[in-house]
Amino acid sequence: MNRQRGFTIIELMVVIAIIAIAAGVSSLALRDADAKTLDQEASRLSALLESARAQARAAGLPVRFELASQGSTDGDAFRFVGLPPAVKMPTRWLDERTSAEIVGARALRLGPEPLIGAQRIVLRLQQRSLVLATDGLGPFAMVESGKP
Repeated sequence: MNRQRGFTIIELMVVIAIIAIAAGVSSLALRDADAKTLDQEASRLSALLESARAQARAAGLPVRFELASQGSTDGDAFRFVGLPPAVKMPTRWLDERTSAEIVGARALRLGPEPLIGAQRIVLRLQQRSLVLATDGLGPFAMVESGKP
């Protein structure tokens, strides 16, 4: 009896598929650190803005989010103006290289009205940027740069 030794085409295809899946998973695990940090900053800022917005509506206070001026000496990057003194909010980015720009305004108006108007803020870290926006009714959320 003459038996050939070797692998079948099916066995080779299974091995190639396993290698391809492993390469895809490892490339996702090696995500750019700046992109990950910027996503964290955006998620955190979105949560902070929504928290301040809820506080403004609950207390009936006009609350604004402002970016610190370029020559700020206190080290703060931003502040929430109008919240009660008992409410302590962060004033710095997680990564000091992060910067932001409020599109078309000097500050974001967060309340006390339930409908606050459409607003956008652009976060930047190195060459990366990310946009947080609200239509005025919904929460602040990440949007693609090319979308309204």
